[in-house]
Amino acid sequence: MAESARQAPAPRKTTNLALQGGGSHGAFTWGVLDVLLEHESIDFEGLSGTSAGAMNAVVLAHALAKAENEGAGGREAREAARKALSRFWDGVGLMGTFAAGIPLPAAQAWANLFTQWFSPAQVNPLGLNPLRSLLTREVDFDLLASQTRFKVFVAATNVRTGRGEIFTGERLSADAVMASACLPTLFQPVQIGSEHYWDGGYSGNPSIYPLIYGTQSCDVVLVQINPIESAYTPGASAQEIMERVNEITFNAPLLAEIRAIEFVRRLLAEGRLDPARYKNVLLHRVDGGTALAEFGAASKSRADSAFLRRLFELGRATGLKWLRAHLRDVGVRSSAEHTDSLS
Repeated sequence: MAESARQAPAPRKTTNLALQGGGSHGAFTWGVLDVLLEHESIDFEGLSGTSAGAMNAVVLAHALAKAENEGAGGREAREAARKALSRFWDGVGLMGTFAAGIPLPAAQAWANLFTQWFSPAQVNPLGLNPLRSLLTREVDFDLLASQTRFKVFVAATNVRTGRGEIFTGERLSADAVMASACLPTLFQPVQIGSEHYWDGGYSGNPSIYPLIYGTQSCDVVLVQINPIESAYTPGASAQEIMERVNEITFNAPLLAEIRAIEFVRRLLAEGRLDPARYKNVLLHRVDGGTALAEFGAASKSRADSAFLRRLFELGRATGLKWLRAHLRDVGVRSSAEHTDSLS
């Protein structure tokens, strides 16, 4: 049985969540969120997510907003959010085992062969993605766009300009979330209006700046599932090289934002910036990259229920460890001690 995060009542603290993308490794983030929801002394104001992180963000925010609209509050609303996240990821697991039809290693090898020689438009001309149906069954995007309780930000990359774009408020839709998770080697770009979008990881994984400018809270809890550091073997295979290139690529925007946050914090500490104009961001990090390193990047496309549940339990354990070590720091100080190693 999963260890519980419930404990004696403590002063309530409010923070923002920044949820990184990483395919099925997003189930680790599900576990972290499950623990944070179970711990009733921590509340959320803003949620920023990319790819799988965006899916976690919208499912969580929608469930809380829906429960509160229906008159549920406190523990009841948080339990509704835990159940919603569980339904979503159980659906992913069911889809992962059912859709393959053949053992997962063979299915992945088949997919890798096709993406080498054919474009997504050739392999999947209708642009079908079963994740979209699963997402829209769980999330009422009209309700999510109209609610004002939580600020939700989803990042995608504009194919034409190469720039990141944040979808929030009335622009937050199922298409925006699917654009945030649109890997160009697997899916056709998602069209929103006259523009086309690819995975948000190329421009912000996740984007922290909307939380800085769009919320009151100074605290940001980053749930990171892509490793910053990874051992390199000179004799690495072509696949291993590409996996590491992808890790570096998808972490680069985040590291740039962390450097900027550190720079502003130092200038504020030195009295060289006006604290009335610049927010002193308190950064906290739940390090899933290290916890997930043993599984390898290839496992991000694995979606069987047993694997997702394993990641969920790992996320819960890591989330509990973070709560015990750093909950006291929320609202007080930055607890991502080794920010130099991150930036």
